[in-house]
Amino acid sequence: MLSFTFPVSLNFDKKTMHIKNFKDLLDAAQKQPAKKLVVVNGVDENTIEALNLAVEMGFVTPILTGDSKTIEKALEGLNFDKKKYHIVHADTPKEAGEKAIELVNNGKADLIMKGLLTTDKFMRLLLKKEYGLVPASGTLSHISVMDNPNYHKLLIFSDAGVIPYPDLKQKILMTENLIQAAKLLGIEYPKVAVIAPTEQIIISIQSCMDGATIAKMSEHRQIEGGIVDGPMALDVALDRNSAEIKGLTSPVAGDADCLLFPNIDAANVFYKTNSKLSNAEMSGIIAGAKVPVVVSSRGDSEKTKLNSIALASLLS
Repeated sequence: MLSFTFPVSLNFDKKTMHIKNFKDLLDAAQKQPAKKLVVVNGVDENTIEALNLAVEMGFVTPILTGDSKTIEKALEGLNFDKKKYHIVHADTPKEAGEKAIELVNNGKADLIMKGLLTTDKFMRLLLKKEYGLVPASGTLSHISVMDNPNYHKLLIFSDAGVIPYPDLKQKILMTENLIQAAKLLGIEYPKVAVIAPTEQIIISIQSCMDGATIAKMSEHRQIEGGIVDGPMALDVALDRNSAEIKGLTSPVAGDADCLLFPNIDAANVFYKTNSKLSNAEMSGIIAGAKVPVVVSSRGDSEKTKLNSIALASLLS
C-alpha cells in the first residue's frame, strides 16, 4: 500500500503533458488552479522571497503562520503586497506549526512548507501521531527532481533528506512513490534503477540484495506501473556505454528515469554534487503526509525553492 496518494489526474491534457525540464514544470503548475500553501513560522525574508515568486506566478495562494508583526515587517521590507498574504498569528514556532497542521487537517491548506525553524523540529511536528498528518502505516520520504545538462532527461531520485537508512519495506514504498511521481511528470512507464556499488548480487552487501529483491518484485508485478532493475551501479544506470562495456542488457541501463539510492549518504551527496558542481537545476518535496511538504535546505537557491513549490503543487 502506498504511503502517499498522488492525484489521479491533472487539469490539462495528459496526452500532451510531458515535463522535460523545469520550465515545463512551472508552466504545468500555472495551468492548475492555485493551491493554498501554508508556511510554518514564515517570518523570515529568505522564505518569503522564494514564496513570492510562486505567488507572482499565480500557482499558490500563501498563508504565513508566525508572529504577525514580524511577518508584516518582513513583507514591508521586501516591498511585497501584504494583501496577497493571509497571516495567522502564533507566539512561538511550535504554535505556528500546530496552526499550520490544523489548517491542513481542516482542508484549508493543500501544501505545507518549512519556514524559520530547524528541520528536525519541523519533522517532529509532522510525525506527531496526535496531529494525524502522517497515516499510522505511512512512511515519509524525500523525492528530488533534477535537470542536469549532462543527462538527456529529468531524473527523479530518493531519498536525499528524510530516511537515513531505509529497510527493504521502506525501499519498496519509496520505489512506488518514485514511479507515481514520474507518471505525473508525463513518463508513461518509468524506468527505475535500484542503486548499489555493483550489478553483481553480493550477499554481504545489503543494497545489492535489496536491489535484486525489488527488481524481482517488479518482474512478478508486485510493483506495478514501471520497470525496476537492480542492483545497478550509478554509471550503468546513467550511461549506456558503461552498460555495454560491462555486458549488461537492461531497458533501464543508460536510460533511467528514477534512482533509488541505498541510503541518505549516497543520495544527499548526489544531490549536492549535481547542484553545486554540475549546474543542475533541482527541486524536492517530502511525500507520505496528507499533503506534499516543501523542506528546502538553507543552501538551496531561490530557483530551487520555487521549483520545489511548483513540484509540490503538481503532486497535491
